Amino acid sequence: MVWSILGGMADFDVTRFRSHFPALAEGAAHFDGPGGSQVPRSVASAVADTLCSAVANRGQNTAAERRADAIVLDARRAAADLVGGTPDGIVFGRSMTQLTYDLARTLAKDWGPGDEVVVTTLDHDANIRPWVQAAEARGATVRWADFDATTGELDVAAVTGLLSERTRVVAVTAASNLLGSRPDVPAITAAAREVGALSYVDGVHLTPHTLVDVGALGADFYACSPYKFFGPHLGFVAARPALLETLAPDKLAPSTNAVPERFELGTLPYELLAGTTAAVDFLAGITPDAESRRAALATAFDAVARHEEALMARLEDGLEAAGRVTLHGSRARRRTPTVLFSVDGLAPAEVHARLARRGVNAPAGTFYALECSRRLGLGDAGAVRAGIAPYTTEAEVNTLVEEIAGIAES
Repeated sequence: MVWSILGGMADFDVTRFRSHFPALAEGAAHFDGPGGSQVPRSVASAVADTLCSAVANRGQNTAAERRADAIVLDARRAAADLVGGTPDGIVFGRSMTQLTYDLARTLAKDWGPGDEVVVTTLDHDANIRPWVQAAEARGATVRWADFDATTGELDVAAVTGLLSERTRVVAVTAASNLLGSRPDVPAITAAAREVGALSYVDGVHLTPHTLVDVGALGADFYACSPYKFFGPHLGFVAARPALLETLAPDKLAPSTNAVPERFELGTLPYELLAGTTAAVDFLAGITPDAESRRAALATAFDAVARHEEALMARLEDGLEAAGRVTLHGSRARRRTPTVLFSVDGLAPAEVHARLARRGVNAPAGTFYALECSRRLGLGDAGAVRAGIAPYTTEAEVNTLVEEIAGIAES
């Protein structure tokens, strides 16, 4: 048990939580979680144990075949529990980017001139470029929804105003990986559904910070990456099995036509799937006495949110008090614990380098949210991004604030 339950409320023990992460012993303060979290020992062990066990192509005749099959099925169940989906609708792939390209090409087979896709300038490029390039290949039209650069918010009307009976797909982020701002996804997906369009939701940045329910979001496709929530490097998409049955991806002739396997090209990385299950179980293990893994995850994310929100408030207050520091997109009503900022007169890369020399990992750039950075007026250089994770401490936040204040004064 990572933290205890007292009086019906989760009492977050960050010191005990951190003890599960060997990498934290190196001493750096990690504000780089939005780019990839550190990994608990149980996840590393699951990956190593699978690599050291006999596995083979999935089947039921040998122990190695049965082990591989169980690993895949366990991972589908774990991913479904995490996002509120169904195991038969979980598609694994090399990354969220790869899966989005594959699905964009598959969906675009039925597009032609006059058809339209909607993308937003708030999104990571992985939920923009695959759709733009698929549309261009089929002669379809791309329509762009802009967010408010002052508040960092994407208004529902900015998307719905672009919809028509010719809209085929609406691609939207559940949370900006650059700003943390969270659009009203249910309203956007509902509007897309009304005109007969499908919705593709990038949940990479949201999933580590809140319990996702793909049904409540209304997402036809929900994509995320386990390495953002303590897992290994791969991606998965959650969709309704009935929807997946209607799609015909390019695949090898002898490979199965079953769903979801028809979308998974080649042999799955069993060790990474085992690590994904271990990551979900690690989160659920925060409250092991819950009636189900999904219920345990709900309580765990409540505890995580309280911890992260308190540190987020401290971080923003400290940065606002520092001279020459500009916060970007901090007026959004709903956000993940993510702060994007600049120090006046200094290149973001220089701030990143100075912090790194002090053992503070807060990287700089556009983080592939290129259109978002440009919309903010930050160009291709971007800014410095600091993300709060469950293993972040108040002392680390204080250190970051003090270092930035010192840089700003120099």
